[in-house]
Amino acid sequence: MWNEANRELFTECLDSLDKDPYVQLMRHVRQHTDGVTRYDHCLCVAYFSFTICRILGWDYRAAARGGLLHDLSPYSWEEEEISRLALLWAHPYKALENARRYGLSKKEEDIIVKHMWPLTPALPSYKESFVVSFADKAAAILEKSHLAKPLGIRKNLRVLTPAFS
Repeated sequence: MWNEANRELFTECLDSLDKDPYVQLMRHVRQHTDGVTRYDHCLCVAYFSFTICRILGWDYRAAARGGLLHDLSPYSWEEEEISRLALLWAHPYKALENARRYGLSKKEEDIIVKHMWPLTPALPSYKESFVVSFADKAAAILEKSHLAKPLGIRKNLRVLTPAFS
């Protein structure tokens, strides 16, 4: 999973999105727990999704890009003037609105807007969307349980991009 060939291909799939100044703003927003930024979380989801899709022979490029952009917002969700429950349904649409600046494919759009399934009613249209939805939940569990660091996930993700640290 963490081999050099995988890392290089993952970086190529992102097309430098991870270095984009707007994406980098997520490094300043807390996600799920102290010590984890939204950028950390999105990079983790992107890499997990990329790896799973690559193993299965699916569209790993769309999974990597959609995974990185699935929560794209440089602002804390808590600053929104809606309930936490409404936020679960609304934030994928806000992330999609923000991510459209990067010229997304239909599959990448579906990945972003449906990453909260099954909490959102619309069924994902692509198998890669299901993978990102699963990876998002797995990453959140690892972050909230504070297992990402002992399992070496954060250390391995730092190798992907110097901007991660």
